[in-house]
Amino acid sequence: MNIIILGAGSVGASVAENLALESNDVTMVDLDADALHALQDRLDIRTVIGHASHPKVLERAGAESAEMLLAVTDSDEVNIVACQVASLLFNTQNKIARVRAPEYLERPELFQHDSAPVDMLISPEQEVTDYIAKLINRPGSLQVLDFADGKVQLVTVRAYYGGPLVGHELENVREHMPDIDMRFVAIFRKGRPILPKKETIIEVDDEVHFIAASEHIMPVMAELRRLDRPYRRIMIAGGGHIGQSLAKKIESDYEVKIIEHNPQHAQRLAEELEESIVLLGDVADKELLLEENIEDIDVFIAVTSDDEANILSSMLAKRLGVHKVMTLINRRAYANLVESDVIDIAISPQQVTISSLLARVRQGDVVVAHSLRRGAAEAIEAIAHENSKVVGHSIDQIKLPRGASIGAVVRGDEVLIAHHDTVIQPNDHVILFLIDKHRIHDVEKLFQPTTSFSLF
Repeated sequence: MNIIILGAGSVGASVAENLALESNDVTMVDLDADALHALQDRLDIRTVIGHASHPKVLERAGAESAEMLLAVTDSDEVNIVACQVASLLFNTQNKIARVRAPEYLERPELFQHDSAPVDMLISPEQEVTDYIAKLINRPGSLQVLDFADGKVQLVTVRAYYGGPLVGHELENVREHMPDIDMRFVAIFRKGRPILPKKETIIEVDDEVHFIAASEHIMPVMAELRRLDRPYRRIMIAGGGHIGQSLAKKIESDYEVKIIEHNPQHAQRLAEELEESIVLLGDVADKELLLEENIEDIDVFIAVTSDDEANILSSMLAKRLGVHKVMTLINRRAYANLVESDVIDIAISPQQVTISSLLARVRQGDVVVAHSLRRGAAEAIEAIAHENSKVVGHSIDQIKLPRGASIGAVVRGDEVLIAHHDTVIQPNDHVILFLIDKHRIHDVEKLFQPTTSFSLF
């Protein structure tokens, strides 16, 4: 696919890396020549120096032949105008704009007509907010992903020493839940993937991915690990876009405190938030945390714009007795380094955002795609059309690429956890997990319309 990305910031660079590695033709546009050169040195992409919304710049970037325009500069207005120019002058069909201002996000109808044609709005801040809220609602989870409009969830938990999962075969675990259908789709042990089998024995620190109907998630988690007590007290470090939107989203259900160092911003937060307590101070101030009884906090969530401040404040909060810490980290090297017993969950805004974009570049009618394991793995929801290769075949007849597995099938309102004899029917929504995302194109081919079934 021919894709133009406007903006070489952290989001644009991360998206470019993911898309370029999948053999897409990517062109990056930015005013910062140094940033473009750095990207071009490590990625196989074209670069164009210039203002992202100027017609001549878009023309040089190849807008006439582009199949997708992704506008992710730091300016909402530049992104919106760039989509407008691409549509009116170059007839670009698929236009995605990053928008941060709540005033725009609350009025999506502004962009659904010819004067401001944007096919999809994305807000990394809102994506991260929603992602964190799901983690809060599923205590003990490392990751919670929705499929089929929330009917199915894929959840990740970590096996711990002395937990009910450790030392047992997966077959035995399922025997303890005779009335609940679920499926283990992947296990990562010391960073290496394992395809689950009935005789697989779980070890300490294994990262276990399972899929089930949403209403069965908590009973399954109770079987897999000692359930964390429901969270009540939440402390948010950082009152920026993410901190404010998260506090607003959860404050009616939890006791929320939010720390902000800027006096003017703290005052504005206090006026806009209805039930949250706003604290003025440094997120890594030990005395402030002790004064606010940090040891009684269930979850400490560091979401400032500074990776170092997030990491240090999270480590301090953990040392002072907080039960769980979630830390926003932009730099991949940092995320891989610090996610451990100290920082429970490292959240990458780039990976969360990429998940909202992947379905747009996937073929074979993929409606949902989630990037996992820092982009190495992927989970997708694909529609099986009447003349797709998979239709009419049971799962054990479908020749999936190595490392791919079908976890569930959604048929109307019915959730069917995948078994070897489950037969795919037209219009089924099929949820798959891929340990190696480079196999995604092989999966896409199975769901593309065809008149031949020679693969079986």
